[in-house]
Amino acid sequence: MSTAAAESRGPDPASRAYAQHKREEKRVAAEQIGVDAAYIDHFVETFYGRIQQDELLGPIFNARVHDWPAHLARMKAFWRSVLHNSGEFAGNPMLKHIVIPGLEAGHFAHWLELFYQTLREAEGDPAATALVGGRARMIADSLLTGYVMQREGLSGGRAGKDLPHV
Repeated sequence: MSTAAAESRGPDPASRAYAQHKREEKRVAAEQIGVDAAYIDHFVETFYGRIQQDELLGPIFNARVHDWPAHLARMKAFWRSVLHNSGEFAGNPMLKHIVIPGLEAGHFAHWLELFYQTLREAEGDPAATALVGGRARMIADSLLTGYVMQREGLSGGRAGKDLPHV
């Protein structure tokens, strides 16, 4: 059998088992510090409730999100995928963001500050705050960098370097 034919079938059973084991390891580690599905659900509901009311970000989100319950379900799946490696989210957040005109580093920094505020209010284990906050910053950095590079080219390659940390 050719290499191309073998690759088209996907990973071998041992690779799939290893990947599943690593996903499970990541989920268990997150849950041990309190980042379980209920935490993620509560966090997403609280955070996006705050976003909807925010003077700066509310108008941006509210103009684009027409079905908040569906959006919240999608964000919960996204964060479970990020924090538990669940693999349940399929989408391209970059594409959703690069089509929004007028975003600047200040929008992403403000998003992070609201995120961190929500994290601190929900904090049980500081390790949970560090884990979730670190992932949020990484995502904001990536989105901002992609957004700026789309408009300015490679010179925007470190656009998120000054975003706040948790």
